[in-house]
Amino acid sequence: MAKDAPPRWDRKMQQRLARGEAAALGELYDRLASLVHSLAHRVLDDDAAADRVTREVFAHVWESPGEYDPKKGSMRSWLAGLTHRYAVARLRQTETAALADGGRGTTEDMEQKVRRASVAARADYIVTSMPAPLRAALELAYFQRRDYRQTAADLGVTEDEARRRLRLGLQLLSTANEQRPAAAPPPGYGSAL
Repeated sequence: MAKDAPPRWDRKMQQRLARGEAAALGELYDRLASLVHSLAHRVLDDDAAADRVTREVFAHVWESPGEYDPKKGSMRSWLAGLTHRYAVARLRQTETAALADGGRGTTEDMEQKVRRASVAARADYIVTSMPAPLRAALELAYFQRRDYRQTAADLGVTEDEARRRLRLGLQLLSTANEQRPAAAPPPGYGSAL
């Protein structure tokens, strides 16, 4: 899906960051730090590690604002991708160190843990990014155990519309498990990961 016209806020933010406006970084942090932290925490399952990744992601944005290309997607998606890369690199680093110190498991176990954490983080991001009507339908069906008829009644839409929302939401969510090419570790994580 090509994005010819990124949101105005994203373009302006990228320009402000490129000019070195500290206020822009503060605004970006205020707007998206909770997303970055929650994605990092989902991968790492550790508040302190998620805090470090959050700081590293925003430091990377400050040092390399030109890496963001508004034509390739939203600033939110770019930050989610950076967060994923940093968090997975940190998880690999931690797990590799644990294996080297005589921890239980194998390299394959570590990679499986990384894959599971990555899928869970992608699923969280997909759910938080999907349009509110789709998210509301999925939440009713999943958390409140509503069928499509009950979902339609709760949302005040037709049964066909409820089925359509549920189907589309589930299709989006199913993409979380798609294999993605391995991304290079972020700068500063070394090549031994």
